[in-house]
Amino acid sequence: MTTLKPGSMLLGTTRPAELRAWYIKALAPEFTGEGPIDLGGFLLVLDGRDDVEAKNNEPGRTIINFHVDDFDAVEAQLNAADVEWISVEDRAKGKFGTFADPDGNYLQIIEWKKDA
Repeated sequence: MTTLKPGSMLLGTTRPAELRAWYIKALAPEFTGEGPIDLGGFLLVLDGRDDVEAKNNEPGRTIINFHVDDFDAVEAQLNAADVEWISVEDRAKGKFGTFADPDGNYLQIIEWKKDA
């Protein structure tokens, strides 16, 4: 049996241009070009759709996690992009920061403890 490796994620929105600009500013400030946004080999596809609400009413249902080596540096990058923080907390297994995009979708940065 083959273990499948995720390659991309489609994120539906009522305002694709605005959301695309936000994702590039917050997560991939060096990205240029059209098409999917390359997040370190994982592609984020933003699609304008009329079958979704403007705001995600269940943002905790799916959370995109980013594993980071330097939480403070990434937190500073995200602060510079004016992200909306939901929570930042130290947990037994690491430091977790949850934030939301303009549609209300949750994302997290996680710096796992080396000994956890």
